[in-house]
Amino acid sequence: MSDLAGLTERYSLDAPAERKLLLLLERLSSDEHVPSAVTGREGVLEHHIADSLVGLELPQVRAAGSIADIGAGAGLPGLVLAAALPGALVTEVESQQRKAAYVESLSAAAGIENARVVAERAEEWPGGVEANDLVTARALAAQPVVLEYAAPLLRTGGFLVEWRGRRDAEDERAGDAAAAELGLERREVRAVRPFESARDRHLHVFEKVAATPPGFPRRSGVASRRPLGR
Repeated sequence: MSDLAGLTERYSLDAPAERKLLLLLERLSSDEHVPSAVTGREGVLEHHIADSLVGLELPQVRAAGSIADIGAGAGLPGLVLAAALPGALVTEVESQQRKAAYVESLSAAAGIENARVVAERAEEWPGGVEANDLVTARALAAQPVVLEYAAPLLRTGGFLVEWRGRRDAEDERAGDAAAAELGLERREVRAVRPFESARDRHLHVFEKVAATPPGFPRRSGVASRRPLGR
């Protein structure tokens, strides 16, 4: 199922969702200003659209009413999930102004009305604190860093879903140690195959089980310079 119609069938999406995904696909595969190294229609379909939609395999993603996509980049997976989940409010959090502006234009071009863009660093977004059912992140940073960005943005009982490639035992060990400091617990690492040739794709699922302690997130840049759990 490498075509868009196959993907909409695979995830039981309706015609309006398919139209929005098609508009995303066409723009991302034809616009030379896309802030992404992925090129060509097939590449965008697989590595952006299909790879984002695979999150729908998780019930925590389908059930979310408010989603924060941190380090949104070109708008993925957030805009794809917004197209697929019209009942959810998706906030694209992107600190680089140029990328944030691009995501805003892409969302408008695809007619995705349930997405908004916040041009701030995740750790400097006060409006997002404890305001989200779900945080998503794809290829953003080392796992302990992503956890520190995400934990304060989640309501207790909310989930982080992190898209990662090949599993790394040391990074996961550090992630578990960081999670324990932040009020998170790892619930699952699910191997996924968003498209036929995909290899070593995993979704890491963490639940927020307790309030994030005072002092988190730390000042801008500290999480990446001094990761928890190391």
